[in-house]
Amino acid sequence: MTPPPVPNPVDTRDLPPDAVAKLLAVSRRLAETADLEQVLSTVIDALRDLLDAERATVFEYDANTDELFTQVAHGLGDREGTIRIPSSRGIAGAAATSRQIVNIPDAYADERFNREVDIRTGFRTRSILAIPLVDHDGGLVGVAQVLNRDGGPFRAVDEQLAAGLAAQAAVALRRGRLIEDRVARERMERDLMAARSIQQSSFPRDLPAPPGWQIAAAGEPAEQCGGDAFDVVPLRRGEIVEPDAECDEMVLLVADATGHGIGSALSAMQARAMLRLGLRLRQPMDRIVSECNRQLCQDLPMGRFVTAWFARVHLHSGLVESVAAGQGPVLHYRRATDDFVTLPTDLPPMGVVPEDLPAERTELILQPGDLLVALTDGYFESEGPGGEQWLQQRCEALIRRDRDLDPSAILAACNAAMTEWCSGAPAADDRTAIVLKRIG
Repeated sequence: MTPPPVPNPVDTRDLPPDAVAKLLAVSRRLAETADLEQVLSTVIDALRDLLDAERATVFEYDANTDELFTQVAHGLGDREGTIRIPSSRGIAGAAATSRQIVNIPDAYADERFNREVDIRTGFRTRSILAIPLVDHDGGLVGVAQVLNRDGGPFRAVDEQLAAGLAAQAAVALRRGRLIEDRVARERMERDLMAARSIQQSSFPRDLPAPPGWQIAAAGEPAEQCGGDAFDVVPLRRGEIVEPDAECDEMVLLVADATGHGIGSALSAMQARAMLRLGLRLRQPMDRIVSECNRQLCQDLPMGRFVTAWFARVHLHSGLVESVAAGQGPVLHYRRATDDFVTLPTDLPPMGVVPEDLPAERTELILQPGDLLVALTDGYFESEGPGGEQWLQQRCEALIRRDRDLDPSAILAACNAAMTEWCSGAPAADDRTAIVLKRIG
């Protein structure tokens, strides 16, 4: 652990008469605020005024990138933005590396001096005093740099004053940065919770219950926001109706965007929104899927895509028109023969091929007692303590065991199996499911 720099003692009679009073006044101001920008402004003004200098700058230390950066400095206009330099570069870097005050009487005679800022701004740097800012734990907080003392190069007494102020400034800056980071985290948490609330409230809470059919659907994100989405849309004569209204069709959606979190949630919710819009415009399923794909190809960055399963269920006949765009497996349990059919993947994931997708679909008839189960890979790929995945076979065994229960009970059994399989550990990926059953 490196202690803060302590310059050689000087005769206090060399100090300006009001230096101690000014230092105490600055210390009080630094103790009164935790606002980082105000702390930085107080420090640079105090250094300039106490040392009778023209300008001062405070570089903060970014341990993640091993860089010094500044946004607050005398003579630094808004158009300059943030200045970043490697922590070992230049005179400020020398102070950061050595943890010692660096006093340069003639900047242009020192090969470490970077003239670019002078050239860009028209300022002429003559003398420099660079002071490392080290907190009470010996951690580097930053470097203060003071330019052009009025009356000549910086003296030993100036180093003493600067060191006294630096000790106060380092603690104030560390406190300000910690508080700012905490506030930023809290703000991010609030934003994430708001995004989660909006996403969850957009999913259907009340599901249709047409005669002869039962359905359950739910989604659980691995983080505050999930990359999965689902929908159950009741239709009567091609128009969207309320869940408690009479309907003759249902359109189902399970979508899974790459990754999870806010970015993936936006993609999955975009697919759901385009489905709803297409249905309101009375577009056929293949047209909706194709246009959704074209839009996602335009919007998503390289390497991002959305897998999705769309199904249009004709309630009177039991006909299901299924389109799986990279999403699977979707399981059809046939009660009469007590077996499973895995629906094929009809199309590539959406957002990959920027052309009209072919009008591919799979058609099947659900007979009484049959189940249609669509689960995202958050179920199938869930790992047990030994790293073994749950996989399709275990899902089929559970469905066969609970085949005579209603879909809500089957879905609850799937979630209970996940909890047991993962030994209660949080889900590593989003889990979304739709279970549809024909009962008559």
